[in-house]
Amino acid sequence: MAWWKAVILGIVEGLTEFLPVSSTGHLIVAQDLLRFADEHEVFTFVIQLGAILAVVALYARRFVDLARDLIARKPAARRFVLGLVVACIPAGTVGLLLDDWVDAHLMSSGTVAISLAVGGFLILVIERGRREARHGDAWALPLGTAFAIGCCQLLAMIPGVSRSGATILGGICFGASRQAATEFSFFLAIPVMLGISALKLVKHRDHLDDQIVPIAIGFVISFVVALVAIRWLLRYVATHDFKVFGWYRIAAGLVLGAMLALGWLKG
Repeated sequence: MAWWKAVILGIVEGLTEFLPVSSTGHLIVAQDLLRFADEHEVFTFVIQLGAILAVVALYARRFVDLARDLIARKPAARRFVLGLVVACIPAGTVGLLLDDWVDAHLMSSGTVAISLAVGGFLILVIERGRREARHGDAWALPLGTAFAIGCCQLLAMIPGVSRSGATILGGICFGASRQAATEFSFFLAIPVMLGISALKLVKHRDHLDDQIVPIAIGFVISFVVALVAIRWLLRYVATHDFKVFGWYRIAAGLVLGAMLALGWLKG
């Protein structure tokens, strides 16, 4: 794999992992356009780790405070961690059972095109009917809300359905403020994506040596770009809704559909 392809894919991953546009979907299309076959998805999931570590870096102080509060047995910290555990249950059970089936049947540009367009339409519908937030603190979400957000995350198993989009908008639908839903989504991404990446790496560890240099390049690039993207998104959600992402997804889905019809992409 050429180094410049690793750079492009690292940029795509870093930009899209935490925006409600689907990083997996964009990577599938980018890999298709670049004629890069990530047969065992080792490259894809390692560079996703780079983006996840960007969250850890940005929230390092929060993690230190959380650890200190857990040691001190503060109720708020224990409740927040319990909320994350509850939210991880759907992905940790149903997700594991369906992982191989999704890989075999849904990892295609055709699936991405449909999911992008449908997801964009749903974003517009959700934003139009959004109610006043009842929960403004990501650290104090009710356990039922946390579990519901975790169930929404299962939708992201379908390529083109954004994990961050599903959890953030799901949180908004269940009464969380935009900022609380976004922050909870970021924290939830860490155990879930670490678990998924660890599963993929254990299953396909024999293929790591095949592309170690491109993997390293993509990992670093995705980390740096994700740092910028997360900071931007946190500022954006403070004063804007997600309609622009809905329109983008619809447009991207239509463009991909046209490219598939013209034979420019594999279905």
